[in-house]
Amino acid sequence: MIRILTTAATEFRIALRNRWVAISVVLMVGFSLVLTLAGSAPTGGLGVDRLSVTVASLTSLSVYLVPLLALLMSFDAIAGEAERGTLPLLLTYPIRREEVLLGKLLAHLGILALAVVLGHGMAAAVSILAESGSVAGLPALWRLSWTSVLLGATFIGAGYALSSLSRRPSGAAGLAIGLWLGFVVLYDLGLLAVIVADNGGWFTTRAFPVALLANPADAFRLYNLSASAAASAASGIGGAAGAIPLWQSLLSILLWPLAALLAARAAFQRVTP
Repeated sequence: MIRILTTAATEFRIALRNRWVAISVVLMVGFSLVLTLAGSAPTGGLGVDRLSVTVASLTSLSVYLVPLLALLMSFDAIAGEAERGTLPLLLTYPIRREEVLLGKLLAHLGILALAVVLGHGMAAAVSILAESGSVAGLPALWRLSWTSVLLGATFIGAGYALSSLSRRPSGAAGLAIGLWLGFVVLYDLGLLAVIVADNGGWFTTRAFPVALLANPADAFRLYNLSASAAASAASGIGGAAGAIPLWQSLLSILLWPLAALLAARAAFQRVTP
């Protein structure tokens, strides 16, 4: 544990020096406040409180921003060490590779959690000050916060795996952006194209729910929207969110970080000093 905490402290100082802490906090707080202030208009027509509408907007924000921040923080975790020549020295220390990964994960996940808590906390404060009934949306906001951290853990682990495989920061950066585009942007567009071509056939009725759960970003979105009826109504995709049982999307959210970290461990084991 001491070795893990030492590694985490070192990584946190590096992130602080590289302005990743400030960048993450500013982005999350800034976008959260913008969505909170801009998303209050439809509350009366939908019959839901202001914070529930904000949670639906923050869910979409987290799907795009949290994976991107996680990958940007983690893509050079191994490749950067190799390029700077510090990786061979690090691996000569009496520390296991799993401990190195866990220390880096602890630091990066702590930064991401700080940004998420501050961003969502500011959104909650503004909503409650503007409308006291917004306290009803606090459980949905809390659920969104801890699942956002788990989503970040998934992509941090994926970033470590890509960093170990590429061994160069430039290559790892390209792979990270490609992964983000694939899972967050292109995946849903591909599913939409297949559904249109399927026209209500086997894929739409049987394979589509499985395909959604196979993507951590989609599982995250489904869980947060289906767990909150108000947020689901505010988002306009209540039917899609309610089609998949809640426990299935939750299970996907819990399993994906573990799978990503196992992939990172396997890739890091193949790295030679």
